[in-house]
Amino acid sequence: MLTEDKKGLDFRFDCKPDFGFITVNIPSGEKIKVEASAMATMDTNIEMKTKMKGGFGRMFSGESLFINEFEAKNGAGEIQIAPSAPGDVDHVYLENEAIYLQNSAFVASAMSVEVETKFQGLTKGFFSGESLFLIKCSGTGDLWFNSYGGIIEIDVEDGYVVDTGHIVAFTEGLDYNISKVGGYKSLFFSGEGLVCRFSGKGKVWIQTRKVGPFTSWVHPYRPVKDKG
Repeated sequence: MLTEDKKGLDFRFDCKPDFGFITVNIPSGEKIKVEASAMATMDTNIEMKTKMKGGFGRMFSGESLFINEFEAKNGAGEIQIAPSAPGDVDHVYLENEAIYLQNSAFVASAMSVEVETKFQGLTKGFFSGESLFLIKCSGTGDLWFNSYGGIIEIDVEDGYVVDTGHIVAFTEGLDYNISKVGGYKSLFFSGEGLVCRFSGKGKVWIQTRKVGPFTSWVHPYRPVKDKG
């Protein structure tokens, strides 16, 4: 089970749940990992270094994750982090545990947390309509992640079904399979269809909105260039 005790770095959340904002205090001489472009402000004694997870060979397939490392030098310093999605932020403290995040959910972590992309396999990835990889975060330390919409944490005791577009994260130890609800008519005409069926015991974090329906909703309002 993931610990809910207050451990790790000092931090606070602002503007939850609509536009979550994270402030982290980095002790002198220590570092944290932050999603590229998520840094909003930082003290002048904090230095940044960019790294990439996944390798250049995978960059064009979308399987690379750019991470910046921020180090506080000559004293502690604060960094403020603004995730790209308009939604909630959450935190867990891992204790020799692992969480799988959907590909855009990683925000930041302690240096002691290993962050890597994990291939799902064609069946799980392709038919889910999502990218073919998840982000695996494992080890001991702080982990922050974000969503599109609000975040709801669910305890799974045996099994649970979640629309693939609503998944933010889930704990290692849960097995899952992608399947459809109803027939192909449901998939193409009802707006429902592809779900993730979790089994086992663990936690799942879901988001209260998903991107696909929102883009469909705004599509009729997009500017159209006059061909005349």
